[in-house]
Amino acid sequence: MHTLSRKLGPLLGVVLALSACGKAGQQQAGGPGGQMPPAEVVVATARSGDAAVTRDLTGRVTAYRTAEVRARVEGILEKRLFTEGGEVRSGQSLFQIDHATLEAAAAAAQAGLAKANANVVIAQQTAQRYRQLINDQGVSKQELDQAEATLKQAQADVASAQAALRQADIDLAHAAVYAPISGRIGRAFVTEGALVGKGEATHLATIEQLDPIYVDFTQSGADLLRLKKALLEGKMKPADVPVEIVLEDGSTYAQKGKLLFSEQTVDPSTGAVTLRAEFSNPDRLLLPGMFATVRLAQGSLGGAIKVPQRAVMANPQGQFVYVVAADKKVAIRPVKTGGFSGQDWIVTNGLKAGEQVIVDGLQKVGPGAPVTPVEEGAAPAAPKPEAKKVASAAKQ
Repeated sequence: MHTLSRKLGPLLGVVLALSACGKAGQQQAGGPGGQMPPAEVVVATARSGDAAVTRDLTGRVTAYRTAEVRARVEGILEKRLFTEGGEVRSGQSLFQIDHATLEAAAAAAQAGLAKANANVVIAQQTAQRYRQLINDQGVSKQELDQAEATLKQAQADVASAQAALRQADIDLAHAAVYAPISGRIGRAFVTEGALVGKGEATHLATIEQLDPIYVDFTQSGADLLRLKKALLEGKMKPADVPVEIVLEDGSTYAQKGKLLFSEQTVDPSTGAVTLRAEFSNPDRLLLPGMFATVRLAQGSLGGAIKVPQRAVMANPQGQFVYVVAADKKVAIRPVKTGGFSGQDWIVTNGLKAGEQVIVDGLQKVGPGAPVTPVEEGAAPAAPKPEAKKVASAAKQ
């Protein structure tokens, strides 16, 4: 029996020592009472100041100018002189229509004018002779009147021939089809060898000027009325802030725009007002037909409380935020908002300047939970030496 005790004694000592080390390690890792340390959350401080009240409105990109290139004379299309999808300049030759028939028509018109001029010379000579003979009663008054009328008719024929020649020259010039504006040209709708201009001005291609470019968007008439009343009552001040575009991928377009006009009528079918903004488009990133969200500042509020958009959440009872109270514990705070200011919500009720709202890390905490707030944008704190030791012990 004593021999067994002597053999088990050292083994029991090792077990007890290991148990004591485990408890000590648990106390060091979890803090007093074995509790986990407060979770870290990212917070933003509510700011007070002048805030531009912005609206995100859905719009569509439209070309600055659009021109349809059409055949203005009848003929066979001989050549296409541009690269489809490329840039063209105003006055650049785009198509060539067969001009042989048009040259013949111009020559015929030239001959018709020469014949009319010759008839005028003959009519003038006849009228002049009859004026001299009337005094000697060599011709009657009726014959002189007929000669005068023939002269006027010949002069009118000259004017008609001149107009026909001008029209023939214009048609001949239209055999070469030029770009009416500068911009990007699309695909050609006809190919070489096609008969164009037969009874109608055949659509050959379309040119769109893309720099600058327009964005047309709509706003509720009721919303616009509330904003105008707030400005008239002095609750808001006019805001001179450039217009922005949020693209379909969520990114903000680098170029700022300007508001050109707002229509003075409300569409009775939609109850909305159409507005237009102009943007520079040097890289042709914006293309006609694209959807875009227009961020438009329509007024400015003084002393407004602003917080990041992702800090504000909503449930059936309304909007709310999670705040970090003075005791470093999480609390739910109901709030009311009054629109956007860029990337922020404008909070009209429920928050004061300087309070901290949680913007990241909510999945780790709940109401009443203690937290360690880290200001948004701040560098993460370096771990303490004790924490390094605990982490090293946990790995071992």
